[in-house]
Amino acid sequence: MNAYELTQQIEAVRQRADALQDHAKRSPLPPSEILHDCLEELNTALEELKVAEEEVRQQNEELIDIRAALEVERQRYKELFDFAPDAYLVTNIAGKILEANRAATNLLKISQKYLQGKLLINFIPEHQRRAFRFQLMRLHQIKQIQDWEIQMHTREGGEFDAAISVTTIWNREGNPKGWRWLVRDITARKQAEEQLRAMKLENLQLQEATRLKSQFLAFMSHELRTPMNAILGFSQLLLRHPYNQFPPQARNMVERILSSARRLLVLIEDILDFSKLEAGRLELNLTEFNLADLVTKTVEELNCLAQQKHLALDVYINLQNPNVINDSDRVRQILVNLLSNAIKFTDIGKVNVEVLEIQERVMLLVKDTGIGISEADLKNIFQEFRQVNQCLTRKQGGTGLGLAIVDQLVRLMKGSITVESKLGEGSTFRVELPRVVNSPD
Repeated sequence: MNAYELTQQIEAVRQRADALQDHAKRSPLPPSEILHDCLEELNTALEELKVAEEEVRQQNEELIDIRAALEVERQRYKELFDFAPDAYLVTNIAGKILEANRAATNLLKISQKYLQGKLLINFIPEHQRRAFRFQLMRLHQIKQIQDWEIQMHTREGGEFDAAISVTTIWNREGNPKGWRWLVRDITARKQAEEQLRAMKLENLQLQEATRLKSQFLAFMSHELRTPMNAILGFSQLLLRHPYNQFPPQARNMVERILSSARRLLVLIEDILDFSKLEAGRLELNLTEFNLADLVTKTVEELNCLAQQKHLALDVYINLQNPNVINDSDRVRQILVNLLSNAIKFTDIGKVNVEVLEIQERVMLLVKDTGIGISEADLKNIFQEFRQVNQCLTRKQGGTGLGLAIVDQLVRLMKGSITVESKLGEGSTFRVELPRVVNSPD
């Protein structure tokens, strides 16, 4: 029961009392009977008023509870507002700041009492204010703006990038009376995005540089290989003359020319193969061949290098089925590179080659008792132009492409290569290849 209803009920009781008084004056009944009727009527009215009083008391208690709950919610909202990690502001429709939480005061570098009453546009740089006013005009027609990015500055003048979300506050008549502002400092994010853009641009530039490098290497390799083949051909032709028709000193010079030309041709072929692999233009010539025969012949060809250093070069083949489908020239190239490295970096001991089979895969192992590789260098062993122990490799020579070519050839064959090594104890290179290599789709 509200206050209006209680007033009406009291007025009704008063009117009934007046009516009873008039009735008592005009009634012919004895005064005792009139009094009795009046008392009954008054008792009824009092009971009704007691009921009304109880309802009002109950409603007052409920109002007190509601007011207490509202106060708790108001305090909770205030705490959430004040201690929110993001900056929150409340302004009127003119953009004057009415409320601001602690994050907002920290962001704008101004105390709360000085912030209230100021126009939000005061914290917008001059060159951004026209756009800010335009958005304020839009807010009169729309409900909210999400993630509006704009520059702002603190009271001290320091600028920062901000992301703003605005929600309209409406009055009972449905007209906008103000706005709630959520302001986030996104300077770090913008800087990260700029760095990412710069990195992407740099990556594109590096890719272009790599493409040009590969193109240049391929072109130069082709150009160098033509005269080099001519040098090899003419040197071999000169050496076919009978000894008595060719002075010994001249013959020695031609042999040195032939040896140097062969070495240069190997380096040129490495560069050409690497440029093709890097550009994805090298294709496998798949045929069926006997892997055991290929390994045996390759080891025999390189045995002279081991003999020059007084190294034992042994081969162990354990294959029930020696036939595989792969590119025999490229498999030989892998084995030659691994064996040449093993012999090159082994001065005492031996080099072993093992060929095993594991289900539908074959495994080539090249073990040596050479200088070994440090743990720090193992992670870079297959990178192009990287050579372990630069002083020693410079003494031995090489382009630094051998293992990089091996790694990429193995990947092209859908295989894997791993290495285990310790300084002073030697290295073991393990190559696993499918027994049947399929042509790429």
